[in-house]
Amino acid sequence: MKKGNISSQKKIYDIMHKDRKVATVNETGHCRIYYPAFLPYNLYLEEEEDIDTLVNNITNFYYWCATRVLTLDRTYAKEILNSIGVKQAVTDRDRAKIALSCRCASLTDVFWVKKAKEQVTFADVNLYDNHLDHTFIDIALRGKQYTVQNQYLARDLSTSGCFPKAWQRTADGFRLLKDGCGEAVERELLASRICRCFNVSQVLYEEDYFDGEKVAVSDNMTSKEYSIASMEAFEIYIQNQNRNTKDVILELDQHNYHMMNIIDYLVGNTDRHWGNWGVLVDNSINQPLCLHKLMDFNQAFHSYDQLEGANCQTIFGTHMTQQEAAVQAVKEIGLNQITEIDEDLFTALPQYYDMFKQRLSLLKSIDPFH
Repeated sequence: MKKGNISSQKKIYDIMHKDRKVATVNETGHCRIYYPAFLPYNLYLEEEEDIDTLVNNITNFYYWCATRVLTLDRTYAKEILNSIGVKQAVTDRDRAKIALSCRCASLTDVFWVKKAKEQVTFADVNLYDNHLDHTFIDIALRGKQYTVQNQYLARDLSTSGCFPKAWQRTADGFRLLKDGCGEAVERELLASRICRCFNVSQVLYEEDYFDGEKVAVSDNMTSKEYSIASMEAFEIYIQNQNRNTKDVILELDQHNYHMMNIIDYLVGNTDRHWGNWGVLVDNSINQPLCLHKLMDFNQAFHSYDQLEGANCQTIFGTHMTQQEAAVQAVKEIGLNQITEIDEDLFTALPQYYDMFKQRLSLLKSIDPFH
């Protein structure tokens, strides 16, 4: 395998996993891979020098960097970008520049990027130990405009999704605050309360207030020891190994995969795209342990006027409604309900109770373990 002419260019980037340099790439696509097993799941590089490979390398690198900054469909994204002084209409390369300006640091994993020979360590840049400006919460949740220091705010633009959200540091770590109008918050809280009545690994959403308005709050599920990778990223990793994604997921965590489809059907969650479910990763070996906790319910109770629900987005290689996917899941592992669900749970959103009862009754009727 040919070694990339990595030293001939001015802009050379080291791709880091904590303090381990896993690869180096320059702006013409020449690269050198030192630890293939520690590359990000959704970053594919090759040490060849033909033009197609070089173009693919730099395209893949910029795309990976771009995924580590917010997308412009995110509520208040333009206000955030204005506040840190960057342009609004951004390509992947422009987004990559934003991410690289803050070393691609993220709260989802322990990857980051530095310039070659730059004297900086993971301890200097990781977001678990280093400063986040409190002002960012106001901008992200309410769209307020500030003149702020670029370095402090840009480093926390990696939370994806379209609803207003922001990280807040506490004495015990980070928590995520989510807004998005009163009903979106109520939907997330209700779905979380329902989810707790079942045996499934889940993020717990609690009610709180920010700037006088109700928000849904949850603890961060990542740390310096454990990362998360989206299913979109994980599938790239699996396909590059010529393995079957469905087989890998079922072998890894059959129970929580099926429970995800059961819960999403019961609460009418229509937003289980491949960016908001995925795997929990052991950072010491960069290998998946299981599916990460079930999360993100502020778009629950949609397509909730008929029994079959929306199309299921988590089924591999076929088409199913959410009802069909949930029925299949119950037949495989049972319903796994651990607590009765009282109508009082629906006090804030009573209009959803009848359909919920119908869906739950349907699944109970075919539960082989009930």
